[in-house]
Amino acid sequence: MIQHSQISSENLKCKIHSKEIHFGGNKKLKIYGLLSCRSGKRMKKENRVFFTDEKEALENKFRPCGHCMREAYKKWKK
Repeated sequence: MIQHSQISSENLKCKIHSKEIHFGGNKKLKIYGLLSCRSGKRMKKENRVFFTDEKEALENKFRPCGHCMREAYKKWKK
């Protein structure tokens, strides 16, 4: 898990472009989702974290976003 406040914009762009980062999350709400999610783009930088894959997000006790990951969220909710 990488905190947005602890990585430079240039380094972040590089990691996204090289596919090292696939998901973003809100560390206060413990929700993760796609980098393209409108809900995720609105969160404060100090609350944003990044994950390499879903497994990493789930290991850190985050749940899927109900907006951009609807099927994974429904499965998690059950």
